[in-house]
Amino acid sequence: MSTRSSDFSREFKSDFYPGENIIVKFDDGGRAPGILREKTKFPELLRPDGTIERAAFARYFVSFNNRPDEEAVVDTAHLTRDRKTFTKQRLRSFLKKTIDHEAWSGAPWCVKSKIAEEYRINSEIPPHLTYENQILQRKANLAMRKNDFEGQLVNFHPGLPQLKPKGQKSKRGPQDSALLNEAYQRALAADPGFSKIPQAIQQQHIEQLIKASGGFVQFNGFHPIAAKGHPKPPPPPPPPKYPIEDLELTPIRDKATRPALKFLSVDIPTPHPTSEEPSSGILMYSVGPLLETWDTLNVYCEVFQLDSFTFDDYVEALQLTEDVYRCQLLVELHCAVLKKLVNDVNDKNGQVQVLLPEPNFPESEESSFADNSALATPTPEPEVKPAARTTRSSLAKSEAAELKNGSKHGQSPAVATRVHRAAEMEQSTCSYDWKTRLRKRDFRDGQWVYIIVGLLYQLSSDPRRRKTCDDILHKLAPPDQEATVETAISQYPLVDINTRVKILEILCMLSLETKAIRNYMEDCNNNMTDFRKERVDMQRKRKAAMEDLRLLHEERKALQPEGRIASPIPELEELEDSKMADGSENEVEAEEEDEIGMESEEEAPHQGRSLRRANDRAAQRRKRMEEEKLKKERAQAEKAKKPSKQEKQYEKIIKKIEEAKEQIREYEEEVLVIENDLREADCPRTRVLGKDRFWNRYYWFERNAMPYAGLPDSSTAFAGYANGRVWVQGPDDMERQGFIELCDAENAQYYKAFMMTVPERKMIEEGETHCFNARQWGYYDEPDDLDRLIAWLDSHGVREIKLRKELQAQCDKISTHMVKRKEFLESSEEKKMENGENTRMSTRTKTYHDPSTRGRCFAWSNLTAERENGHIHSEPKPPPINRKQAKAAKKAVEAEGRQTRATNRQGKTLTRQGTRYTF
Repeated sequence: MSTRSSDFSREFKSDFYPGENIIVKFDDGGRAPGILREKTKFPELLRPDGTIERAAFARYFVSFNNRPDEEAVVDTAHLTRDRKTFTKQRLRSFLKKTIDHEAWSGAPWCVKSKIAEEYRINSEIPPHLTYENQILQRKANLAMRKNDFEGQLVNFHPGLPQLKPKGQKSKRGPQDSALLNEAYQRALAADPGFSKIPQAIQQQHIEQLIKASGGFVQFNGFHPIAAKGHPKPPPPPPPPKYPIEDLELTPIRDKATRPALKFLSVDIPTPHPTSEEPSSGILMYSVGPLLETWDTLNVYCEVFQLDSFTFDDYVEALQLTEDVYRCQLLVELHCAVLKKLVNDVNDKNGQVQVLLPEPNFPESEESSFADNSALATPTPEPEVKPAARTTRSSLAKSEAAELKNGSKHGQSPAVATRVHRAAEMEQSTCSYDWKTRLRKRDFRDGQWVYIIVGLLYQLSSDPRRRKTCDDILHKLAPPDQEATVETAISQYPLVDINTRVKILEILCMLSLETKAIRNYMEDCNNNMTDFRKERVDMQRKRKAAMEDLRLLHEERKALQPEGRIASPIPELEELEDSKMADGSENEVEAEEEDEIGMESEEEAPHQGRSLRRANDRAAQRRKRMEEEKLKKERAQAEKAKKPSKQEKQYEKIIKKIEEAKEQIREYEEEVLVIENDLREADCPRTRVLGKDRFWNRYYWFERNAMPYAGLPDSSTAFAGYANGRVWVQGPDDMERQGFIELCDAENAQYYKAFMMTVPERKMIEEGETHCFNARQWGYYDEPDDLDRLIAWLDSHGVREIKLRKELQAQCDKISTHMVKRKEFLESSEEKKMENGENTRMSTRTKTYHDPSTRGRCFAWSNLTAERENGHIHSEPKPPPINRKQAKAAKKAVEAEGRQTRATNRQGKTLTRQGTRYTF
């Protein structure tokens, strides 16, 4: 690339084009910027003998920027470019961005496809430059070298002979040798017909070379010659650019399969089931609505005024057959949702918040006269009420008429009978119907079941919901029992979990149409807008702090002392001081030894009496040297203790850098908090983690609009999880029919490419467990299975690369909640084993049930409703308390609180020491 950029730079350095900004050089040395308007090129002129008479040149018409009225015609020698506009570095970067070549030696450079499409440049590689043709050309050259006629078949230089390479033995026949010898003799005589070899030998050898080289032959370095009749080879297919369609990837047969799914239902769509609760009674079609209702009630728990609850407690509560009305979780869920469908009697006169169909009551002759005479009473709800009520006699007559009509049409009386008796139940209490009960919040002693019966009966008038409502009403208001409220209350504990899930699904779907839910969604959208603005603000502040940190680092580098990387290291400084001290001591000792040696040399010849006080003078010299040594050490120590001005500034910069880093960390933590708030406020949709190659969807419901472990102030927050599973849903019908179940022609094409069909590949790669449609659900609840699932996903596919990325980002949080769920369930089972059978303790009014011996769902209580309303949904509103009663109750509580604390004879509260004495 560097060589090509240099060649292009030399080639275009003296060539200019119209529209280019240039600089005009004058003869006096002046310069003026301008724009090149026109260019005229003059070709070179040649003499008859071939010499150049005039070289090629160009003239340019230029307009000046600073002189709009002046123009000039100049040549190449008077033009130049700005140094910053045309450089080798810019040219090299331009070439890197615009051209590319394949990864083999000698590959031609091509313009990139995006730029070629934009500027309509033909980027097709010529056939003789493709990789396959280059290989064929090399094979042809190699075959020519090994052939005996190499160098003698065709000679393009008739003046010289073609000599045979040294060391090769000839395999010619006698006739061929004679012919070659004759040709050689003619070449020596400068015969122009040297290249005319007999046609038979030449054609035979050319055919052999063409057959060996696949149709292309190269002679003595010239371009390859294509044989006639051979088609041009097609260009090679471009290499795939990943990621691509998942099912177009080549299957790996020896690769590990997907980890086995677990199923919550009894009817498992696999031959080798892996079910957590085989006797749960849950059918597969109920798993989806079960998850949907749990997610809805937890996401909108603030609207319903409910505490969050775990999925295991929810399933356990719906499976209860005993103490159904004692389970606060089960009762509160129904009452909370029903309260949102109809307002309180004191709130807008009890207006109905959803659109209900007209009820379809049976009519009779007696009621028809009343319909014509009586006026319909106005009601606050938008739906139309029945014209008049039906009496018992009219009901009997209508039943007899229906039986008669059924017998006329050939039907038996059992077939012509009603499926349920919800209409009779509603008519028997028309003076206090389900709407009136719901307006007055009359949920006591299971009355909410009758409200559900009346609501479902009115919804059964809608043809789309008739079958589902009739199936539920057949169990709550059976035709073989009396049509009373007590019948509905007694029938609900006998209903299975699948029917209860249908009831909650209908209630939740109706609640989503109310104004309360819609207003909550709008508030969440507004909050999300505010959170996004805060996040942008925090990111802007973080960016500014990063810029300040960069400037501080530059100041630190400028003020950094020599030989000091970041901050002073005391250990190294002490080591250097000790080395300096040792060196100075050695120097002083050496000086003392020299002086003593000199004195001894001077005094050696003197044999008489020594001078007086000579030893004293030597001691004084030693003492003076030691003092000087101490002074040097003190000076060095003071110098080390007192940093210079530059070092002080350096330390200040270091402190500022640490403060800036701390500020950046605070901004990053604030951004994480805002992103979590955004996630919890995103309530309108349930986001999917992704899809795998067979269009299975993966969900982690804690990710959607709720805290990961539920509300922190919930009554069951000690569990530490909400769902604790990754759920897998099968492919949708449109995806299954369009991508998995293909037509015969597409199946044959896929089988030809991969030796298997898509359904066969699904059965092989998914292992033992499968989900075949969107109504089938499985789950993972083990961290090891989650790791194996991530390893099974292929990052070369367009769907699985996204799913793999999401799972890897959420893997730690998902695994943590899986482990917490497992620990919580194990601890609860251990408590049940320790407590054994249910222990009961009788009191005056009722029998006491130990909640620890019952199910986990009995530990849940609706603390949110108690805080906001003063009572739970299923209990009636307490009567208002006047001021005198409130003061009396407050004094009673204070008096009770004072009496609970122990006091001494003087009325003072006992302390730790006071308990030791008796007064």
